[in-house]
Order: sequence, then structure tokens, then C-alpha cells
Amino acid sequence: MVGLVLPRLVSFEGAPRRSASVVERNLTSLRSAYWLVVISGFLEPVLYLFSIGIGVGALVGDLTLPGGRVVSYAGFVAPAMLASSAMTGALAETTFNFFGKMKFMKLYDGIIATPVQPFEIALGELGWAMIRGSLYSAAFLGVMVAMGLTGAGAAVTAFPAAVLVGFAFGALGMAVATFMRSWQDFDLMGSAQFTLFLFSGTFVPAEAYPAVLRWVVELTPLYRSVHLIRGISVGSAGWSWLLDVAYLLVLTGVGLLVASRRMGRLLYK
Repeated sequence: MVGLVLPRLVSFEGAPRRSASVVERNLTSLRSAYWLVVISGFLEPVLYLFSIGIGVGALVGDLTLPGGRVVSYAGFVAPAMLASSAMTGALAETTFNFFGKMKFMKLYDGIIATPVQPFEIALGELGWAMIRGSLYSAAFLGVMVAMGLTGAGAAVTAFPAAVLVGFAFGALGMAVATFMRSWQDFDLMGSAQFTLFLFSGTFVPAEAYPAVLRWVVELTPLYRSVHLIRGISVGSAGWSWLLDVAYLLVLTGVGLLVASRRMGRLLYK
């Protein structure tokens, strides 16, 4: 059995076309209620921006970033909300929906009877998740530009960064979902996601934390995402964006590798 599984896991000939068929399958199965989910996912970070970024920002005033650049509190929070939105959209598709298709709908059991391989399923589901995540990011960037929190040029540059964030968290989400045993396990994932949201430099600079906690925070994927998008949005990225991009690319690759290998073991057993 191992000898039969491994060739299917490592053969990449025709992978883009077969991965695209997975995306096409998701498009054809859309229902009108799905768009309500998309809209609700977009509204959540916008509400946070108005309630905390603007409301609390009226009390906090301006912040001075480590590079010396002064920004409004809303301008500080908005890029973090964009990163969080990209994370949330990607994880929603690649954890709950992915788990349901694999464990309960048994959708992938039928798909692997075709030439589509586990890696191509994972890549296709990740691409589908990024359609949703890209909609979130584009709409939220439009809100940021309309509110004067970033410029149009910076928004254009921040969009591919937000897409990269979605890819990284989408791949991570799929890898985690392959280890889930039941829906109750997602309670742990929700707690981890909310902890990242609170302690990733979202509402306060990482420099405000004690030294040990700060180093832990700076190692988390959401902090690297916030750091990247905030640097682009307020124009203070410098060369540090290279570390953020490298981190997210590695996370994407590792997540896809783990997800595809785990799927191969689960589907071919």
C-alpha cells in the first residue's frame, strides 16, 4: 500500500489543472446563503476597526512606531484587522469546511478515485479559500483608503501581502484539520486563534510586552503578518519585510506538505 500511495503523493505532472478542477467543483456547489457568510466575515474586522480603532483611538491618541513614524491609533489598528481578516477567512475554509468534506461528507474519498492526488486536493482547497480571503482583503483595503488610513498605492501593495497571509494560514489550517478527531477539537483551535488575535501586536505594539513575552509574540504567524501589512500600510517596512515574507512562505510550504501527506495516509488507508 505504501508503494502505491507515495507515487501519487509526489507526482506533480498536471497538478495545476487538477487543482483547478477542485476549485471549479467548489464554485459550482455554491449556494446563495454562502454570500451571507462572506459578508459577515468581512463585517467583523470593520466593526472592530470602528469600535476600537476609532472609539478607543479617541482616548489613546497617536502612537509612535519603533522607526519614529507617528500614526493615529486607527491607522495602527487597521492593518492588524486586515491581517486578522485574511487569517479568519482562510481558516474558516480550510478547517471547518475542509474537515467536514473529509470526515463526514467523504467528498475526497470520491475525488481520489480520479487522477486527482491529495496534494492537488490540498492546493485546490487552498486556492478556493484564497478567493474568499481575497474578497475580504480587497473590501477591507477599500474601507481603509476611504477612511484615509492608508494611501491607494500602499493599498495596492498591501493586497498581495494579505493574500500571502491567507495562503499561509490556509495551509496551516488544512494541516491542523487533518489531526482533528471531532468537532469538539475545534474549540481548542478557536481559543488559539483568539489568543493570536489578542497578542500579536494587534492593539498595542509588541514593545509594550515584557521581554520574554515579546519574543514569543514575535514568533507567531499572525504577528509576522501584522508586522508585514502594517509596515506597508504606514510606509515603515524597510527591509524587515523580507523576514516576514520568508516566514509566511515557509509556513505555506510546510502546511501544504503536512496536509497532503496526512490526507494521503487518511484517504488511502
